Amino acid sequence: MAKIILTDIIHPIEPVTRKLFLTAEERTRSRRHFWDETGDEVVLRLPRGTWLKSDDILTDLHKKILIQIVAKPEPVITITSNIINLLRGAYHLGNRHIPLEINNEYLRFSPDVVLEEMVLQLGFNIKKEIVAFYPEPGAYGTHSHS
Repeated sequence: MAKIILTDIIHPIEPVTRKLFLTAEERTRSRRHFWDETGDEVVLRLPRGTWLKSDDILTDLHKKILIQIVAKPEPVITITSNIINLLRGAYHLGNRHIPLEINNEYLRFSPDVVLEEMVLQLGFNIKKEIVAFYPEPGAYGTHSHS
């Protein structure tokens, strides 16, 4: 098993065959150790504050290894309602400063019994799922690439 140190996000022309599956929280880590699907150790040494997106392509210092970031399915709570109620829900959940995926059809957040009870009391339909989670990076979240 090799140790791969990834230092840059790039936009390659050639296809990428290696993947690194990361949860939403793991995609906010710019300096951390993981293991890819082949069992190789992967070390992220990206600029501090980098938020990875699913489908980002990372490479090593020598640009010889390409690894695609893939959003790993994880447990979430998905709530649905009409658009006005979704706005209300985003307001209440946002006041709790939690990672929140916002869509015009649903809101999604990590499981939490207190928040689950709150959205039930607000009249939302709740669905427990295991899916890829794409929370908003927040007002001060940084993406050092486009």
